[in-house]
Amino acid sequence: MQEIIRASHITKFFRKPVEVKVLDDVSFQINKGEFVSIMGKSGCGKSTLLYILSTMDTDYEGELFLDSELITGQRHEELARIRNEKIGFVFQFHYLLPEFTVLENVTLPAKKLGIKSKQEIEHDAIEKLKLLGIDDQAKKLSSRISGGQKQRVAIARALINNPSIIMGDEPTGNLDSKNADIVFDIFKDLSISQNLSLLVVTHDEDFAKRTDRIIHMGDGKII
Repeated sequence: MQEIIRASHITKFFRKPVEVKVLDDVSFQINKGEFVSIMGKSGCGKSTLLYILSTMDTDYEGELFLDSELITGQRHEELARIRNEKIGFVFQFHYLLPEFTVLENVTLPAKKLGIKSKQEIEHDAIEKLKLLGIDDQAKKLSSRISGGQKQRVAIARALINNPSIIMGDEPTGNLDSKNADIVFDIFKDLSISQNLSLLVVTHDEDFAKRTDRIIHMGDGKII
């Protein structure tokens, strides 16, 4: 199996106001095409872990590998490039820019990466929107579409640079059950049809049960 991400003995302290160990010797890996969820009570360290895995938090002990490359200790500029190129994010809130069209929102990470031409980026963005069944909304302002559609646009944006892994922090937490099911089905389909790896922090047991594997966390450890 091809390894996409591997955490090795990750330990994390919050230093202020008093020293607290938030993550305690966490090790696991996710392989290509695997759809994994992380569950645990509030405060167990799952979102902290996700921020470390996504390279946004670099203050930790242990080692992190992405596509078999050690990324712990890399410079901030290099981490920003890796993050934009190899990791797609879907959050609980879509964070779309309301004054931009759906299409413009989806193209933003690719424009930032700066590898493809404007035409290529727009073509790719339309393809991602087609994949999610919302290409007919491309020219609308993102403020003018429904909540469920906004989350699909956020997924299209996460996919635009063809990342190695999609990470989600409560991506269905703001949706009704019908739209939550649609988002789950999209993720499941991506893991199968695109052989894409997904790692999702969730409180939704129904969602987690249908993923390939659940990582249960408690008190900063994998239990």
